[in-house]
Amino acid sequence: MKVLLTGANGQLGHCFKNIFPKNWTLLITDSQELDITDNLAIDNYFSIHRPDAIVNAAAFTAVDKAEDEYELAYQANVIGPENLAIAAEKYNAKLVHVSTDYVFDGTKNQPYVESDITNPINVYGETKRKGELAVLSNDPSAIIIRTSWVFSEHGNNFVKTMLKLASEKIELSIVNDQVGNPTYAGDLARVIIQLLEKKIDGGIYHYCGDESTSWFLFAKKIFDIALEKKLLTQVPEVFPINSQSFPTKAKRPLYSVMSMEKLKKYNISGSNWREQLLSCISKIKSI
Repeated sequence: MKVLLTGANGQLGHCFKNIFPKNWTLLITDSQELDITDNLAIDNYFSIHRPDAIVNAAAFTAVDKAEDEYELAYQANVIGPENLAIAAEKYNAKLVHVSTDYVFDGTKNQPYVESDITNPINVYGETKRKGELAVLSNDPSAIIIRTSWVFSEHGNNFVKTMLKLASEKIELSIVNDQVGNPTYAGDLARVIIQLLEKKIDGGIYHYCGDESTSWFLFAKKIFDIALEKKLLTQVPEVFPINSQSFPTKAKRPLYSVMSMEKLKKYNISGSNWREQLLSCISKIKSI
């Protein structure tokens, strides 16, 4: 199978490259090599390389920055995926597009299922939802995977931010009223490969960590493991605060826990994020 990977330099892209099947062919691109917002460039690329599948890991993911840069977020999160979907349909390639829990408003008190009404409360979530609709309207066979709170040893993420802050501060205040599912990028990459192998039906699926937590409790776990692994010799005192005490440009959903029942029918289980966090911090230490 010949697979085109967009967004190859992000967390998911790095992990996908690391575990890609050796008997498959991987076409690696980033925004410099292939501008997915340029439909003519996309069509030309597909006509030459003819991929069997596309994994779209490219996105504008800076949640607060998106509030000021709507057009850039729209181009990356809506126009780019739409162009890939048009090409996937034209050239008979399977598209896997990655989306987010931030398409929900967070007012529910039980896990979101794929059919729940979306109501994003920030520009990032809004453009990602529009991207979902653009993909499915142009290529109904496409697979959309919503995921959440992605972390890894690569790129910028909450785990690496907490480790950096722990080396600089003696006290930290962390939001405790936002609840979601941390997801290891390597697990997400592995599941995408499984979905391509299983040739499952198009549509929206949720994939995330197997247990929900808050940012505060997630941070506490990060520090506990970092101490255990001797990546840190001491950790800051951590205080729980609510979202109102930590205002951000973009609002975040308070509850974005997602149900994975739909994918479990394919014998796919959630990311064991606690175990993977242990492994991730060990890798960060070795780096």
